[in-house]
Amino acid sequence: MRIGYPCINLSLPCRPSRTFRLANLTWERLRETLAGNLACLEAIVRWNAQHGLLFLRITSDLVPLASHPQNRFPWDEAFAERFGEIGALIRSLGMRISMHPGQYTLLNSPRKEVVAAAVRDLAYHARVLDLLGLDRTAKIQIHVGGVYGDKARAVERFVRAVEALPPGIRERLAVENDEKFYTVSEVLRLCRITGLPAVFDVFHHELNPDGTSVAEALVAQRETWGPEDGLPIVDYSSPLPGGRPGSHAYELNEAHFLRFLEASRPHDFDLMLEVKDKERSALRALALAADDPRIVPKARGLSAQTRAPGADGP
Repeated sequence: MRIGYPCINLSLPCRPSRTFRLANLTWERLRETLAGNLACLEAIVRWNAQHGLLFLRITSDLVPLASHPQNRFPWDEAFAERFGEIGALIRSLGMRISMHPGQYTLLNSPRKEVVAAAVRDLAYHARVLDLLGLDRTAKIQIHVGGVYGDKARAVERFVRAVEALPPGIRERLAVENDEKFYTVSEVLRLCRITGLPAVFDVFHHELNPDGTSVAEALVAQRETWGPEDGLPIVDYSSPLPGGRPGSHAYELNEAHFLRFLEASRPHDFDLMLEVKDKERSALRALALAADDPRIVPKARGLSAQTRAPGADGP
């Protein structure tokens, strides 16, 4: 089990998701912003490895406006070497990477233009992971989408859209249960049809239950993951006390987390903590799970070259 968090590190002074308005899109602006975003991504990777956090979700905003039709600049060619350097570092550290497109990346929309935009966005995410030189264990995590008044037809559209995707995109996809429309059982059925692996989101399962226990979900989830896909991915969070339904907690609820760890044994997976204070809760979770035999040992052999600039501690 590797533990990680999404996108940004609050302990570092940089953000890997700087962007700008479409009206300001120029090659010079794009190169400058992407160079800074990649430098920050490298700093996060080094910081995480130094602190034993070996799972990272890379922000979808790494390349500003990447999938917008007006962005025809060759960012992938210009930065291929830089992506390769960061990817080599990730691989050397044994770090797991994922990405998660936003809520408007909808393969099952009844509108063709929405689906076309979703395919462009998925192609961008796959290109980032390819440029990093990562194998198919680096997943692009998506939701099924909406219901649009007819769930059966929405499911059919999703299946058809997945089948039409190029293999280089399809082999990176993993499908997650959501908090409103598609339960764990429904996602598992879809994964058996499409051949895609299932991501189990614990928080969404609590909000949108179907009678499946955590242990049962983990057993069924594992069956959807092939050897080339790596360990299954599990998303974890707890409710925000006093917040609206569906709001993620700002910090780790230790009692809730320990109950989840106990309920999930002995199943092995990589764990993404969707908690708002990011690496701070991830470090706390790592400490709470220190005696769990599933935890991957901290990356070894870290030299001064793998340290994040300004990072302190062992």
